[in-house]
Amino acid sequence: MKLVTFQKENEARLGLFLNDTVYDLNAINPAIPDTMAEFLKAGEDAMQMAHEVENHLKENVGGGYPLEQVKLLAPVPNPTSCRDGYAFRQHVAAARRNRKVDMIAEFDQYPIWYFTNHNAIQGPGEIWCMPDHFQKLDFELEAAIVIGKKGRNIKASEADQYIAGYMIMNDMSARTLQMEEMLLNLGPAKGKDFSTVIGPWLVTPDELEPYKIPAKSGHTGNAYNLEMKCWVNGVEVSRGNMGDMDWTFAEIVERCAYGVDILPGDVIGSGTVGTGCFLELNGTGLLNDPNFKPQWLQPNDLVDMEITGLGYLSNTIKKEDSDFSILALKKKG
Repeated sequence: MKLVTFQKENEARLGLFLNDTVYDLNAINPAIPDTMAEFLKAGEDAMQMAHEVENHLKENVGGGYPLEQVKLLAPVPNPTSCRDGYAFRQHVAAARRNRKVDMIAEFDQYPIWYFTNHNAIQGPGEIWCMPDHFQKLDFELEAAIVIGKKGRNIKASEADQYIAGYMIMNDMSARTLQMEEMLLNLGPAKGKDFSTVIGPWLVTPDELEPYKIPAKSGHTGNAYNLEMKCWVNGVEVSRGNMGDMDWTFAEIVERCAYGVDILPGDVIGSGTVGTGCFLELNGTGLLNDPNFKPQWLQPNDLVDMEITGLGYLSNTIKKEDSDFSILALKKKG
């Protein structure tokens, strides 16, 4: 089942996407909440009712809104929180190699993540960025999960039961801001907090059963053979596979939920797939060829992402008409 949030008369509504059509779930069954947040809080009963609507619509075609007439928002437009992981060893190893530092041993010991700005979640469409963001503006090709029920101190062997669905994620990054502030060893802040893109829909785990593969040796949890791609202005720049995650989402959830509650509506990203950002691609290019010309996102660039089974996420990068610069406020040492 594919669940969406769509705009209807300036209101965000919960929808079901089926056969290129968006259906208003609450309009079909008023017992189903009309927003994604309330739907996820309602738990398994609401999910079951939505599945029943889907099964009915498969046999009784009609009604709904053609996809091309609908404005899709982020599937979970107001997450309770947003974390981003670091699950792909290929990306981490390449990034460290490009900086001429050794692979960090701790990567293989435990999964890590950071909190990002859950109030800066966006969906398909235009992404507006400030001038400083365009100082090495980057995409990051990722997958993400949405938590579907409250839990605490969850073991990885049980954690997949807490996942309501999967989405594409683009963890936008302003690299100049990020690299400056990370010198203080506190992690990314302004370099990451302006836009995290998810969409186009939330795909429930049952739809991914045909793609299930074993987790990597020594790891626990569901893994899926899902090809991941990104294009910038129609040119493919990244290709990977969700099956290459070294740490499973179940293992990431286990660490997230240790000693704290995870809640319905929490969004957790996988981290960048190998080759999944310009920072890595540029570093590899320069390592192999000193004359390589680095590439960064520019105003009006079109960024398209696709993950098998999870859909196609498209964004146009726009520049705010402003001369305000946070970089210019840096005090001289």
